Amino acid sequence: MHPFRIHTGTALPLDRSDVDTDQIIPAEYLKRIERTGFGPFLFAEWRKDPAFVLNRPEYAGASILVAGANFGSGSSREHAVWALEDAGFRAVIAPSLADIFRTNCTKVGLLPVALPPDAVRRLMDAVTEDPTTQVTVDLEAKAVTAPGFDAAFDIDDFTRWRLLEGLDDIGLTLNHEAAIAAFEATRPTFLPTVTRSA
Repeated sequence: MHPFRIHTGTALPLDRSDVDTDQIIPAEYLKRIERTGFGPFLFAEWRKDPAFVLNRPEYAGASILVAGANFGSGSSREHAVWALEDAGFRAVIAPSLADIFRTNCTKVGLLPVALPPDAVRRLMDAVTEDPTTQVTVDLEAKAVTAPGFDAAFDIDDFTRWRLLEGLDDIGLTLNHEAAIAAFEATRPTFLPTVTRSA
């Protein structure tokens, strides 16, 4: 997982609330066994409409998604986060994000940011008016900034540290590799081991 510290990029304004994981990545695309390759199917049903914001050339390359309230609700499918990440997004900003979706984001290095509804509206209006607006999401300072815009966000210390360090669940475990190897060395030889072979 790539560390997340400070990211600056353009933003995609998805002015919709209650966007669930089936809308983010429809179930028909969940047959892959890899975590990659889901980006082309992001918002697949909505993308059939040529006017859908993700189809508009002025938002090509956007790496920050600004959305309405209750983003990521519905089923707990991790594929929704994988699709956003695979499509190049590094942060999702909304007034509220579903709990499981938010947790899944932090496990792959996609930063979920909850801001007050009025702040999200001002940011969404700004990037709608000028798609070239540069938005900075600063995890170190816990702030989102853009020209004429500055808003602080909260994130728990442990999750913030994990993202800053780029540690997913496997990375956290490997931080204790020496202790695991020492424990395994004391186990009777007839028991299975969990250490990696050289």
